[in-house]
Amino acid sequence: MTTPPNDQVRADIRFLGRVLGQVIAQQEGQEVFELVESTRVLAFEVARGNARAEDLVAIFRDLDISKVNLVARAFSYFALLSNLAEDLEDEAVPAAVSLRTTFAKLRESSITPAQAAEVIRDAQVTPVLTAHPTETRRRTVFDTQTRIKQLLRHSHTAADNTDIERELYLRMTLLWQTALIRVTRPTLEDEVDVGLRYYKLSLLEEIPAINRDIRRGMHEVFGLSLPEAPVVRPGSWIGGDHDGNPFVTAETLTYATRRAALTVLRYYQRELAALERELSLSDRYSSCSGELLTLAEASENDAKSRVDEPYRRAVFGIRHRVEAKLAVLEDKAPESEPYGEPAQLRYDLDIIDRSLRQHNDAVIADDRLARLRSALSTFGFHLYTLDLRQNSESFEKVLSELFRRAGRCEDYAALAEEDKIDILVAELATPRPLLFPGVEGLSADTEKELGIFRAAARAVADFGLQSISHCIISMTGAVSDVLEPMILLKEVGLDHLGMVPLFETIDDLKAGADILEQLWQVPAYRAHLRSCGDVQEVMLGYSDSNKDGGYLQANWALYDAELALVDVCQRHGVELRLAHGRGGAVGRGGGPTYDAILAQPQGAVNGSVRITEQGEVISAKYGSPETARRHLEAFVSGVLEASLLDTEPIADPERAYATMRELSTLSGQKYRELLEDPGFIEYFTESTPLHEIGDLNLGSRPAARKQTSAISDLRAIPWVLSWSQSRTNLPGWFGVGSAVREWVDGGSEPERWEELRELYLSWPFFRSVFSNMAQVMAKAEMSLARLYADLVEDQEVARRIYGIIAEEFERTREVYQEVTGNADLVSENQRQARSLRRRYPYLLPLNAVQLELLRRYRAGDDSFLVSKTIQVTMNGLATALRSSG
Repeated sequence: MTTPPNDQVRADIRFLGRVLGQVIAQQEGQEVFELVESTRVLAFEVARGNARAEDLVAIFRDLDISKVNLVARAFSYFALLSNLAEDLEDEAVPAAVSLRTTFAKLRESSITPAQAAEVIRDAQVTPVLTAHPTETRRRTVFDTQTRIKQLLRHSHTAADNTDIERELYLRMTLLWQTALIRVTRPTLEDEVDVGLRYYKLSLLEEIPAINRDIRRGMHEVFGLSLPEAPVVRPGSWIGGDHDGNPFVTAETLTYATRRAALTVLRYYQRELAALERELSLSDRYSSCSGELLTLAEASENDAKSRVDEPYRRAVFGIRHRVEAKLAVLEDKAPESEPYGEPAQLRYDLDIIDRSLRQHNDAVIADDRLARLRSALSTFGFHLYTLDLRQNSESFEKVLSELFRRAGRCEDYAALAEEDKIDILVAELATPRPLLFPGVEGLSADTEKELGIFRAAARAVADFGLQSISHCIISMTGAVSDVLEPMILLKEVGLDHLGMVPLFETIDDLKAGADILEQLWQVPAYRAHLRSCGDVQEVMLGYSDSNKDGGYLQANWALYDAELALVDVCQRHGVELRLAHGRGGAVGRGGGPTYDAILAQPQGAVNGSVRITEQGEVISAKYGSPETARRHLEAFVSGVLEASLLDTEPIADPERAYATMRELSTLSGQKYRELLEDPGFIEYFTESTPLHEIGDLNLGSRPAARKQTSAISDLRAIPWVLSWSQSRTNLPGWFGVGSAVREWVDGGSEPERWEELRELYLSWPFFRSVFSNMAQVMAKAEMSLARLYADLVEDQEVARRIYGIIAEEFERTREVYQEVTGNADLVSENQRQARSLRRRYPYLLPLNAVQLELLRRYRAGDDSFLVSKTIQVTMNGLATALRSSG
């Protein structure tokens, strides 16, 4: 009899917890084990309402820091092990969204093959991995996690778990004595390696598999025989995103592109070695084509044992040319002629494929060789597209210096926008370089920026045009912001890069469509756009818009901007491709990817979407082949359905948009009232671990773009992470309750409530906004937030601001229940409800330890163990909440 998934995950968590307890008792002694156990028991009493959170904090008040550290580690490891058990639960339950269900919907629709072909022809679905400070676990930890998960899976079917439990004890002992996170600040190279780890864990196999399944599904449903151009094409920011990160240099960019190339070439090497073993066809029993025989004879393999095995000899030669390419990248002398570009390798693999098919061996061609050819089409020699990203202000500073040195303009930055455009257009038109080679005396910042672009040009020369194909301009607010980096790219021969304006603030989102329309009036840019196939990529920033206007106003500003962008692109005959700068947290655009894509306006997807992935959600999505497959299918399914089906069935769109504009304005006003309160900055910085996030070497990137106390200059990750650590989660809900209440009170109350209920039922965007809000509110805990408020020195300020936040939280919860008809915040997500019930008691000790150690740290105890234990609690909470990215 099969155990129900919910019972199984509960049993798995108990099993893992018991083994972890045995390890702690053995390694640290019975006294520590009993401390951990008594903490767990009290945490459960707090969760049941039979004790206060203050009682839990009191346990650690005068406790030796070494014991506090052990408790924090114990509950952090438990959070990690709980994730493994829940991941297994996910794998056991059929996915609600899949390519199979999507193709069934398309088969039943009235979509024609021509319509499907138009969408799929230029489709691009791109998960873009980015670095995150709380997701820097070491390879050792990942490997141990993977083995524990395998053992747990085996325990479900084993007749006797004795040996499994023995090895689990071994693995957990190793895990317990291994630091979860590095002692020193992770370098950019560390972050590159962490990102590449997911390719080895899952993406090298699963992305090409998804691409093959898309082609197969399109053929079965629409009869389309598509070229082997990949739909899913991975991207990365790690090593190329130098917006406010002084540690990104020419060297780190080179490291990122070279390591990516080495990763994929070593994969090809392994697959070719396996293919060579498998293709043992003898010419005594099978035939081959003349071109295959020529390829085999060109191989340097003259082994007599293979004289009758032409396929093996051919693959041997191919493998050695790939190994020669690897040798060049590793600065070794190649023993064969290396492949210069992926097309050469593809040409040789196609010879093998054709020969097999011509001689009745299609079943062989459709196995490992097909997977290898699909991987090559997907990854080339570059693996992923590395994006360049920099702030528009930085581009302006660099260009000002270069113009001054070249005698073109003494003070470019001081020019009016029209004059800037004139000088930029003139410079784009001239064939001569702005700077002569070898020029000296440039500032360090300018040298660094130019060095990054030169390194990008070398990467393109080494690994192909797709290795770097986008230049993202953060904080785009004018036409000149887009033209400026074009000058710098022209200097290094990267004219092909797509220019991607990133609209982030509420004002920039509102102005985005107008900026594009003005940009397209510039002949030089319009010519560049034509060279890019008349495809304009635009990136939308979820983080800064949220900081700027709060949750509801940010979400609507993004949607409203998309409406305007779709309109302007359609009027000018330009294809729009949107990139979404989402994080894992709802306050940064997080939430289910499938739902988010379906919640886009009609015409905003059109076959192509790029979405950033970061934080704990990366390991949750791509940490195993099974979860990677599930999430990639949901991603692609959302894109296909949003592109080909009517996913926005609102009866009266204009009325719905007008309602949202009113709610957005009211919500933004409430949010800004809070931020403009004279005590807010003090409350935020002292009631959350904001400063400690910057102090404790959590990531390579600084916490702020520049030294300032302004919220607008604070990076999105510490803004959202700080609120999630204090269990307030303010960026994911604040202002919604007041906005809805005021809007409802401004008209006929029953009718307005009914209108909102209808929008919730019929409009994916509105439903997504409320569902994601409920998700993040369910992970908040205001009784804990109140204890964090006790850290604020001015308790009058603390009581006032906390009161405003707590009152708005209750108001927003009531509004959610009234609009949705749900009894609580987790009614529609029973999996989350079960997860929260299981996890909540184990989160409480982590918060309790963090509260006590923040008090000590701020009182002057900045000893290594205090600092490191605060970092452990941050990582443990982020791991347990799985949405802090």
